[in-house]
Amino acid sequence: MEEQRQAAIMTYVNLMRIKAHETGENKELEYQIKVAKVMLQNFGIDYSELEL
Repeated sequence: MEEQRQAAIMTYVNLMRIKAHETGENKELEYQIKVAKVMLQNFGIDYSELEL
């Protein structure tokens, strides 16, 4: 379970890194970020401090 939590955190962090360097609109990236947020919420993880 802890490995899944860590994987979810890393997925979100990596998506946020990509978003930070994105110059245009990327609907797929935004969707993946939404999915990652839901995963983190399901694990009870507060991702607010991980946002850019």
